[in-house]
Amino acid sequence: MRLAQRIKGLTGGGSDGWDVYYKANAMDAAGHDITHLTIGEHDIGTDRSILDAMHDATLAGITGYSAFNGIKGLRERVAARVTERTGVPTTPDNVLVVPGGQAGLFTAHHAACDEGDTALFIDPYYATYPGTIRGVGARPHAIEARPERAFQPDPAEVAEAAPGARSLLINTPNNPTGVNYTRETLDGLADVCRAHDLWMISDEVYDTQVWDGDHITPRSLEGMADRTLVIGSLSKSHAMTGSRIGWVVGPEKAITHMSNLATHTTYGVAGFIQEAACFALDQGPEFEAKIAEPFERRRDLVLGLLKGQDVVRPIPAAGAMYVMLDIRATGLSGEDFALRLLDQHHVAVMPGESFGKAAAGHVRAALTVEDSRLEAALRQLLETAQSLVAPATV
Repeated sequence: MRLAQRIKGLTGGGSDGWDVYYKANAMDAAGHDITHLTIGEHDIGTDRSILDAMHDATLAGITGYSAFNGIKGLRERVAARVTERTGVPTTPDNVLVVPGGQAGLFTAHHAACDEGDTALFIDPYYATYPGTIRGVGARPHAIEARPERAFQPDPAEVAEAAPGARSLLINTPNNPTGVNYTRETLDGLADVCRAHDLWMISDEVYDTQVWDGDHITPRSLEGMADRTLVIGSLSKSHAMTGSRIGWVVGPEKAITHMSNLATHTTYGVAGFIQEAACFALDQGPEFEAKIAEPFERRRDLVLGLLKGQDVVRPIPAAGAMYVMLDIRATGLSGEDFALRLLDQHHVAVMPGESFGKAAAGHVRAALTVEDSRLEAALRQLLETAQSLVAPATV
């Protein structure tokens, strides 16, 4: 039987760039002690109080169909949180509850793009971005944010690609680079969106993990509230990755149509999870800061280890739960270096090439293991890099 080209071509063909990750998991399963610095999964579970709220909601019988666009209480809490954090007036009618940020990305691109439209996104990128765009029938077009600009996108280069496109997807703080986009960068990107009538799709799931500077949502910029769709989630802010609970915030008309899509796809999110999300948001910014704190501390630990040497150079890690490391001085690609580190020291990091072309010659380390284990792994990474550039000794 014939399969649809859309589903067959979802990944674009070829390697998905995650060979190191798969190999590390296979070595782990074979009994090797692997330090996994690959994916953005907290090293703590969801807080017991949130799980208790989920359990209580389940036992209270909140197990049937829920409102397809999200229960009112959760949409009210998200709207209040967004208003407080960004200064942009937001009502429950601006909020669609979705099963995680990934579903939000899919839904937002469905709202922005018709079949065959061009959808722009920034390279380096989170691994699912191009496949998400292909999944809605649009054509992904990456614009490189270069290391010599500290991975800040160049609005002029985005403008060159903008004619005929329908949307621009950004992510700040950024995965994989840890870069927090500046006001200058965001103003320039907003200018491009206004000039070329683009939707801005802003992935802001790391908005509570900002170490340097401020988080600025493009929705707050002049003329952008009516053309911006913001993706949010409790995965990173509340260590609720497996609960699959997130939202899209945007203009009321767009949210109404996206709610129709939810009716015909996800059919809503489990009510007991939404009740737990309400409880989680009620814990306030202090709780979110507690979840975020280890990643800032570990960021500082890594930067401290890198001082006094110039073989491995960090990209300014201003947010998120990762540090991107420039290992081009070793002469190896990011993938070759990551494989060598895995084989020699059983430390798994992601090659920069896993996230597009712009980060070739880099590796990404997730700050997702306890401090002493992270320090040992980074020392082994530095030892491996130094061995590749040090003169041979007899």
